[in-house]
Amino acid sequence: QVQLVESGGGLVQPGGSLRLSCVMTGGSFSNFNMAWYRQAPGKQRELVAGITGGGITNYADSVKGRFTISRDNAKNTVSLQMNSLQLEDTAVYYCYARLIYDPRNFWGQGTQVTVSS
Repeated sequence: QVQLVESGGGLVQPGGSLRLSCVMTGGSFSNFNMAWYRQAPGKQRELVAGITGGGITNYADSVKGRFTISRDNAKNTVSLQMNSLQLEDTAVYYCYARLIYDPRNFWGQGTQVTVSS
């Protein structure tokens, strides 16, 4: 069974940086498109950034130029480097995986990111 485990969340001041990581176990990582979503209190879950198995990336407009998604297929890991964090980035961040040739998808348990002065 595929499992996704996130790490790296925490409390940071506005303008600061955090790096989130998500490790996959139980699956062939290179066969998955990966993404990070987030959900703030009272809001719907939204896509933050995605990366295909081949390394093509896409970003929400709100994070373009500040966040960078990357993957290491040898380590079964997808990361999200978050710079210039803003108060509005406060949310629970979720790792998401979807098989490239199949609709099956999986979610991590989430990691809290709080941006506060």
